[in-house]
Amino acid sequence: MAEVRYEKASRIFAGHPPVRAVDQLDLEVTDGEFLVLVGPSGSGKSTALRMLAGLEEVDEGGIYIGGRDVTMLAPKARDIAMVFQSYALYPHMTVADNMGFALKLRGVPKADIKTKVAEAAKMLDLMPYLDRKPRALSGGQRQRVAMGRAIVRDPQVFCMDEPLSNLDAKLRVETRANIAALQRRLGTTTIYVTHDQVEAMTMGHRVAVLAGGVLQQCDTPRELYERPVNAFVAGFIGSPAMNLKTVRLTDEGAELGGYVVPLPRDVLSAAASDGLTEVTLGLRPEALQLVGSDQPGMQMTVDLVEELGADAFAYGTVDVDGVPERFIARVDARRPPEVGQPVVFEVQANELHMFHPTTGARLT
Repeated sequence: MAEVRYEKASRIFAGHPPVRAVDQLDLEVTDGEFLVLVGPSGSGKSTALRMLAGLEEVDEGGIYIGGRDVTMLAPKARDIAMVFQSYALYPHMTVADNMGFALKLRGVPKADIKTKVAEAAKMLDLMPYLDRKPRALSGGQRQRVAMGRAIVRDPQVFCMDEPLSNLDAKLRVETRANIAALQRRLGTTTIYVTHDQVEAMTMGHRVAVLAGGVLQQCDTPRELYERPVNAFVAGFIGSPAMNLKTVRLTDEGAELGGYVVPLPRDVLSAAASDGLTEVTLGLRPEALQLVGSDQPGMQMTVDLVEELGADAFAYGTVDVDGVPERFIARVDARRPPEVGQPVVFEVQANELHMFHPTTGARLT
């Protein structure tokens, strides 16, 4: 078994004051799971991965692989394989030699190395390139070589630190699909770091969202999207991002663009019990439905229409308590509104998200 467990693990960098790059991380990854660590720059995701790999010290708490405490073990004793952003291939070695180098250091017989390299190369469509040097390969091929080098080691855990960030957009989409399929085939526990939330949502069995070194939420992509636990997760997960605006409360709901958005009674009661006169309202772009100008709804002036083929998004401004605020709405790509046109959107009441305006915690 190769489950991974962080128990209140922290990494503290010296400074005035000291910086808690990873702060009391409690996280369990089940055997064979593909878990993605995601967050903005400086969130602690790469540091958390490097702590697992033994490349960063654990200043508090512990880390366990397969039930074994590896907190103080050297990297080579942890039975993990790392795939880096930079590929880290030896330029003077062939593809085959790069893939088999770790096995050579272990003293594995040449025949066994050749067999394992060939097996991995077949999985990754690298057989025609085994005699080439890295400089003769494309970025995507180099990334596959780095993956192959990890596979031949047959580790308990794969650690991947933004492995696709050097690839162009089209190749990145193709390669992430290949990595996800390969992980399903191998069944190896994988922890994958990315700053790209689209990448996280399409690859991970579960996604752990970090901010400021603190784990915000760890759940399935669908649950993160539909039930974010706080305003940070709500704004970070989803593309385009959720509309998050602090609005004034009335007895019936929230005032938004000349329109009172009805709120559930339990939300109004929770807000009243906390003494709140306003809440942070969250609306996904698809929660806004374009209606006729004579119908009640949120009034918006269109500033930009982004046409993406099957989808289109209208960006515009809405008057929120006398302040123009930017909103994004999904619209019919075949009949998008004109730039400069005043439009009205009906708010889908069953797709509202409400958060505390100060703490950001979900209200319901």
